[in-house]
Amino acid sequence: MNRIFRFYYDGFRQMTLGRTLWLIIGVKLAIIFLVLKLFFFPNFLKENAGRGNEADYVAKELTERVQK
Repeated sequence: MNRIFRFYYDGFRQMTLGRTLWLIIGVKLAIIFLVLKLFFFPNFLKENAGRGNEADYVAKELTERVQK
C-alpha cells in the first residue's frame, strides 16, 4: 500500500502541466455541480412540503403514483 501511495505522490509532485490541467478540471466540476445546481435544479421538496413534513410529502406522492 505504501508503494502505491508513494508512486502516485511522486507522480503528482513532479507534474508541471498536469497541475494546471487538474486545476481546470476542478474549476469545471465546481461550475457544473455548484453553479448549475443553483439555477437549474431547485429544491422541489422545500417548495412543496412544509418544514418537517418532507417524509410525509414523499410518502403521499409515492402512494398516489402507485395507485394510478
